[in-house]
Amino acid sequence: MEDPWVEDRLKMVETQIVSRGIKDERVIAAMKKVPRHLFVPPEMIDYAYNDEPVPIGEGQTISQPYIVAYMTEALHLQPEDRVLEIGTGSGYQTAILAELVKEVYTVEIIASLSLRAQEVLGKLGYRNIYFKIGDGTFGWEENSPYEAIMVTAAPARIPEQLEKQLKPGGRLVIPVGSTFQDLYLVTREKDGFKRKKLLPVRFVPLITIH
Repeated sequence: MEDPWVEDRLKMVETQIVSRGIKDERVIAAMKKVPRHLFVPPEMIDYAYNDEPVPIGEGQTISQPYIVAYMTEALHLQPEDRVLEIGTGSGYQTAILAELVKEVYTVEIIASLSLRAQEVLGKLGYRNIYFKIGDGTFGWEENSPYEAIMVTAAPARIPEQLEKQLKPGGRLVIPVGSTFQDLYLVTREKDGFKRKKLLPVRFVPLITIH
């Protein structure tokens, strides 16, 4: 079936992503392929390809396309990687990850969002995504360690449990802070963790049960 949004999607990639320096060809291809408009509420569909976050209900958002591409590229993903995502949200970032790696394990604390994302991703035919409804600050330990972890909401500090679930050499991308936030890339090295500040960002707070 023909997708009437193809032109908008290609324009989004060209003007918002490639023009800002995203170079990973696999990330670019995934952003061109995944139908972002299917992950926003029907009343917001006209905003799906805009250069901005879009509300998806429950006080949550689907991230700005550039930030999705930037965070994905920062993880240097390989086809055989197993990735943990904290904050399924709309499922859009989940789909981008699923295009690039072997398996995606995704945790969402808001059940209604997880169930909606599961429905959309299922209809799109993804079979390499595993879902959990729960507190993402604890990660998903039974499937660890992971080559990469992506967090799509901001805690006040980097949760130790997530760092511990990285393989040696594994990468974690996470926004950190409250009013003002920075995106960090954490790499697990032989003697500990290397934390590098990447850029200022604005994300919704990471919700925890406690």
